[in-house]
Amino acid sequence: MIGTMDTRPRRLGLAEAGGDRLDRAVPVETPVAIEYNGLGYAVMMATPENLEDYARGFTLSEGLVESVTEIEAIDAHELPGGWILRITLPHDNMEPVIARARTRVSESSCGLCGMDNIAEVLRPLPPVSAQLTVTREAIAAALDGLSAHQPMGRETGAMHAAAFCASDGTILAAAEDVGRHNALDKLIGAMARLGLNAGEGFMLLSARCSFELVEKTVRAGCPLLVTISAPTSLAVERAAQSGLALVALARRDSALIFGDPHGILALEGDA
Repeated sequence: MIGTMDTRPRRLGLAEAGGDRLDRAVPVETPVAIEYNGLGYAVMMATPENLEDYARGFTLSEGLVESVTEIEAIDAHELPGGWILRITLPHDNMEPVIARARTRVSESSCGLCGMDNIAEVLRPLPPVSAQLTVTREAIAAALDGLSAHQPMGRETGAMHAAAFCASDGTILAAAEDVGRHNALDKLIGAMARLGLNAGEGFMLLSARCSFELVEKTVRAGCPLLVTISAPTSLAVERAAQSGLALVALARRDSALIFGDPHGILALEGDA
């Protein structure tokens, strides 16, 4: 499996002596350079598995295309020390890429671009318009089913997972990566490849809910995000601003609802 590497660590006994050698897989983490039409855009630390889905999802999440049909070509190449994703876009889509390259040069020389960059980070999100109904049973079913879609996670204990679930909790697509943002980008790319409509289900993530994950979910057009770990303050605020329903600290026995502005969650029996 390209996403894992076999190792032979020695066990350190803490309660009692022990020094046996163990067979243990660890996740592969490597630099992945992303180019658009030959222009460097970003270098991400990622697991080099399903990189074409990653390219699709990353490009959608960055807002460089409205649809994956606009992506003209994706080429993934292994290089000494990492990988490179060469993505070809129509010339009309390249203005944000060129602007980002100029910003990087400006930041390194003048140091006066902080306010512009903060404003860019906090730019308004599109409002969530998709509507569906999700029950507590559906969320519980998705949580129960997630481990079956985490082969690298089971092997290494160090992978993030992202899953797209139907409104009844059935997992329709899933992705793993050493980075939580990468896992979600891979999932979004896989959904585009499979023709899955993000507005007809919800996202389930094994990670802490940072604002970037909220934004990627909103931009994908999904109305509900469920995460196993807690959200940050900015994640809660950005979800509220966009109308995204947010459920976090989701466990088999309970979860916390941080927002449900459109009444997506059907919770019979709750006050």
